[in-house]
Amino acid sequence: MYNKVILIGNLSRDVELRYTPSGTAVAKFGLATNRTYNDAVTKEKKQEVMFIDITMFGRSAETANQWLKKGKKVLIEGRLVLDQWTDNSGQKRSKHSVIAEKMQFMDNKNENSGSNQNNKQSYNKPQQPTKPRQEPQIPSIDIDDEDIPF
Repeated sequence: MYNKVILIGNLSRDVELRYTPSGTAVAKFGLATNRTYNDAVTKEKKQEVMFIDITMFGRSAETANQWLKKGKKVLIEGRLVLDQWTDNSGQKRSKHSVIAEKMQFMDNKNENSGSNQNNKQSYNKPQQPTKPRQEPQIPSIDIDDEDIPF
């Protein structure tokens, strides 16, 4: 059997980091993914949005908490799990979620997310020209063939 999920989406809420009694980090956050399609009947473009709960463990969970905020784009690789519980009224409930095994940041590190108000860099301003990189000079060595011992 094979259980592999690959999702690209934006965080729908900030990462919530907790620790187990044994000290393992556990991060939980929501991921919003969407797909655009043409309606077969009306021929108009429609968009379908899915909200998926993601859980990460260990160092990856701490990294997610440090770098991910609501709205950031991320790629998640993991496995699908079925969560089951009984609610307060005694009714059995269930939902699918993803246990993340790998994470890759998809936002360009120079993009302004709007949440960092201290970043005053203007992206419309032309950048300063950089100096051409100079290759290091390699000294020449004067060796005769007779000087080589083999």
